[in-house]
Amino acid sequence: MKKRKIAVAITGASGSIYAKVLFDKLTILKDQIADLGIVMSDNAKDVWTHELGNNAYSGYGYKFFDKRDFTAPFASGSAGFDTLIICPCSMGTLGRIAGGISDDLISRAADVVLKERRKLILVVRESPYNLIHINNMKTVTEAGGIICPATPSFYSLPQSIEEVAETVVNRVIDLAGFNHDSYRWGDQ
Repeated sequence: MKKRKIAVAITGASGSIYAKVLFDKLTILKDQIADLGIVMSDNAKDVWTHELGNNAYSGYGYKFFDKRDFTAPFASGSAGFDTLIICPCSMGTLGRIAGGISDDLISRAADVVLKERRKLILVVRESPYNLIHINNMKTVTEAGGIICPATPSFYSLPQSIEEVAETVVNRVIDLAGFNHDSYRWGDQ
């Protein structure tokens, strides 16, 4: 199996648990990853600390890039990153991507994967959606992105908040093309 080059962006939307569970899952899948770059907005760090009560994001050993670092490898199509996961994705970030505004590394990386016809997965986190949100999701979808709302499932009978979040992250991991073990409907 070809190893993946992926980037993960974390915005300031509520839902840091999704990012944490994604980091945990990517750690397990490290043998399928050739390169992994991370970018977090300042708000993402604040929200993580507020929601999870720690700054454990810095302890995973991943390579972090500043949101203003346009020299990051995934800021260029020539680096060959095949997937960008934005988890969670704020409506502001979605709007900038839909509008083609590359004003930070997150929106620039999204622009790159779309123009290169690679995989962009947005784990949008808002409720309810207004028409602007829906139209922005439509625009990104028409441009080739995948909208994967942070909407958990309960088929697997999750017993903890991490297990609930994992139902969303497992869908993201599937969409990104990784081989992994997770609950599959009909496999009781």
